[in-house]
Amino acid sequence: MNITRENVDALNAVVKVDIAKEDYSDKVEKILTDYRKTANIPGFRKGHVPMGMVKKQYGKAVLVDEVNKLLQDALNKYLTEEKLDVLGQPLPKPQDEINWDAETFSFEFELGLAPEFNVDLNAKNAITHYNIIADDKMIDEQIERIQKQYGAVTPQEVIAADSEITGTYTNEDEAIDNTVTLTLDKFKGDATAKQFVGAKVGDVIVLKTKGLYEDDHELMHALKVEHDKAHGLDIEVSFTITEINQRELADLDQELFDKLFPGGEVTSVSAVREKIKEDAEKQFKQQSDQKLLNDITEHLVENTTFDLPAEFLTKWMQTAGEKEMDEAQAKEEYAKSEKSLRYQLIEGKLIQDNDIQVTVDDIKGHAKEMIKAQMAQFGQMNPSDEELDGIAARVLGNQEEARRISEQLVSQKLIALYKEKANLDVKEMSYENFVKEVYGDK
Repeated sequence: MNITRENVDALNAVVKVDIAKEDYSDKVEKILTDYRKTANIPGFRKGHVPMGMVKKQYGKAVLVDEVNKLLQDALNKYLTEEKLDVLGQPLPKPQDEINWDAETFSFEFELGLAPEFNVDLNAKNAITHYNIIADDKMIDEQIERIQKQYGAVTPQEVIAADSEITGTYTNEDEAIDNTVTLTLDKFKGDATAKQFVGAKVGDVIVLKTKGLYEDDHELMHALKVEHDKAHGLDIEVSFTITEINQRELADLDQELFDKLFPGGEVTSVSAVREKIKEDAEKQFKQQSDQKLLNDITEHLVENTTFDLPAEFLTKWMQTAGEKEMDEAQAKEEYAKSEKSLRYQLIEGKLIQDNDIQVTVDDIKGHAKEMIKAQMAQFGQMNPSDEELDGIAARVLGNQEEARRISEQLVSQKLIALYKEKANLDVKEMSYENFVKEVYGDK
């Protein structure tokens, strides 16, 4: 067997595989000999069928199968040994009908080669990294929500300014049907609140969505609609009142502290505030890190320049999916996926250059930490290592879950790399100001 490669250019190559009779003849002969032992052909006893008849009936099919196996094995071995970084899969070049009566065969494959490039993390213009803090205003609001949640509830006949109201937003045309519990201070302006004051259970209040809340994110949650739909939504919705309550604030005493933090380690309001701040800022860090990952991803894709074998990839996409595509569909699909492909190559380059690795122990450790956190939510604070190992083994038995955890860990390691090496401008701000700056003051 002989394999040769011709580089068309830096991104495209053609590999030619020549297969000679001696490469496959012994294997084909052995298979046909085995067939002869078991062939069931009328007029002949099993094992006594003439070899010529076996070859006539099965020879070409066995030859084709063995040559194709040999071809694929040889091509894969060649790509590995030559350390060729290919995109997609090798594409067989069209050829006239193969003469399977010949003794030698030649096959050609087109290759799309990954480009060579460098990644510069130290951008000229700094990328913003948000350090989101839980300020006093947020902590005060959270403490008040906790006091309301644990406070006594008294039913009311009519709505007052400080009532807690449960009802359902509906709009048939927009398929809106969502039940919420709200207070009047959440609405933007006094006019809307005045429509509610004095209303009773069963009353229906018609509201305009435009300007209903200070923030379109609140409208999104209230109506249970998608983010993009909530932005600038200008329709009428009906709010049917189903329940009216007066909620007293629970006292900030040890009884409440123990409900919030079982174990008795929290004994003061200041300790509660610290706990709230700590928990909130853990969540904020996740949001901040995700924002940083998104921004650096965008920056790297836009500023890391390299060419791709676009023509080859478009051709490959025509047959790579579950359904074949024509050329126009493949071009459209390539245009959609090019940005993602570029980042995959950039990410792979960063992982290779910085020796980023995720081990089995890393994945197992992360899974155990996730399980511990989930168990803690249900009051199981000190599970044994044996118990954690058993649950982790079951979780990681799901290959999809193991892959997801591995990807999470790679992302975490990349974020750590960016924090260490990228040109970042750290901005500290409250969560409220973060939302305004990142998503707009809506």
